[in-house]
Amino acid sequence: MEENNKTVLTAESYKALEDELEFLKSTKRKEIAEAIKEARAQGDLSENAEYQAAKDEQRKMEGRIEELEKLLTNVEIIDENEAETKDVVRLGSKVRVLDVEFKEEMEYRIVGSNEANTDAGKISNESPLGKALIGSKVGKTVSVNAPAGVIKYKILKLL
Repeated sequence: MEENNKTVLTAESYKALEDELEFLKSTKRKEIAEAIKEARAQGDLSENAEYQAAKDEQRKMEGRIEELEKLLTNVEIIDENEAETKDVVRLGSKVRVLDVEFKEEMEYRIVGSNEANTDAGKISNESPLGKALIGSKVGKTVSVNAPAGVIKYKILKLL
């Protein structure tokens, strides 16, 4: 949920993005500058593939730095410990649900949209399931509108 244009992140993800930004600024910039310098030394820049590749990499890296700086300036960090001690599903909660129709149990952590990764069991608070789960208590069944129809999930446990 991006309330007041804030990006919602766990402390772990915030640290990872900070580390990535620091690496790009301190290490990667130097590596690319050196690659550009070496490519320039080879002569004619108009036909120098190494020079063009290094410049392309530099543009991508600077774009990522700008993206990270913008992202990290307006962040709301989820207190995961607080979320886990409540009996209501919140941002940062880890929840076990049961697909009522297929009798299949799944575990998800509710995270901000920038952290969502279904392969890692992290769903966005902005996803249909995330929206349905937030604010619900253990034992409640929530309905999610999906392309295949309405899917019902029963909240089994907060982990």
